[in-house]
Amino acid sequence: MKTAAVICEYNPFHYGHKFQLEQTRALGATHIVSVMSGDFTQRGDAAVCDKFVRAKTALENGADLVLELPVRYSLCAAEGFARGAVGIISALGCVDMLSFGSESGDVAALREAAGAVEYAVHSDFFQLLMTNGKSYPAALAEAVNKFYTPDVYETISSPNNTLAVEYIKALDDIGSAIEPVTVQREGAQHDSADTAGKFASASAIRKLILSGEGYSAFAPDIGSPAADLRRLEPAILAKLRMMKPEDFEQVYDAAQGLGERLYKAVRRACSLEELYFLTKTKRYTLARIRRAVLCAFLGVEKKMLREKDAYIRILGMNSRGREILSAAKAAGCALPLDTSLKALMDTSREAHRQGAFQSRCRDIWALALEKPLPCGSDFTAKPAII
Repeated sequence: MKTAAVICEYNPFHYGHKFQLEQTRALGATHIVSVMSGDFTQRGDAAVCDKFVRAKTALENGADLVLELPVRYSLCAAEGFARGAVGIISALGCVDMLSFGSESGDVAALREAAGAVEYAVHSDFFQLLMTNGKSYPAALAEAVNKFYTPDVYETISSPNNTLAVEYIKALDDIGSAIEPVTVQREGAQHDSADTAGKFASASAIRKLILSGEGYSAFAPDIGSPAADLRRLEPAILAKLRMMKPEDFEQVYDAAQGLGERLYKAVRRACSLEELYFLTKTKRYTLARIRRAVLCAFLGVEKKMLREKDAYIRILGMNSRGREILSAAKAAGCALPLDTSLKALMDTSREAHRQGAFQSRCRDIWALALEKPLPCGSDFTAKPAII
């Protein structure tokens, strides 16, 4: 038994994801656990379809066990996203390898880039760039370009490589024995509107889904209603308009003046797009602004990132997934594992608080559907068991 982990959003699951799972098997994995964002995603958006449906699709196309990545991690920038997910797979105690896509396809090059990033962000030059108003990605790129050769700079410059580097850093930081392996990305680039054969970016597929167009050439049919963040637009603006300046100071990733800028912008904005436009500067990337807006709306605060995980939620499994769970139990899994959120919330006070927050986020996501769901669907939805 050799268990691989994949950190993902599957928003939606598409044939590029299926290719990665197939290649992970080819690298020697007999079992695959996917740690998947639940209701909200890293680009600062609502997941396009139900997390249990996405879990089922993943299980039908190569995954064996699907675990939920909590909202407090799924709305993080690359470093927090990676650290949260790596913490979950490490807690299982039975994962042998972490498989991720990259443009590089070279773990050695990604390891070198991880070391370069670690050095660059602690350099005086990087701090000076940030003080002078550069965005984090821009300052990092300039610092790496200053201290390292062009090939290292090129490695950190693509979105998939950026996450890959953070996965390696996260494993190294906790001294994990989990082996990082990479599958070279094929087809359309991250967030590209183009398609390449049967591969298209998740961004392009989401646009097809939300516009009611066919997408079966690029992804399995999700077979469920699509969620659209625009349906939450009045609620988001209303919540942010009621917030005080000091409230924004507590919001995750609203530091370096972003919270103050959001507070001012929301007083003028009459739509989310206008809010993003009024907030945008060269210092704040659009993705960071979108995440900060959702964190403010949902109540994701800085202190949540310092909390230890109190449980691991199972969204779905097959027979091999049950074998992973047995192996985790035998290895002394560090956290309670269950498909039932209620059962998990009963395990500790911290679990109750974290689970209650997660269920509230799910209730808000449910309002982004054309036909909203009532409260409590995180407790009534059935896990994907195949």
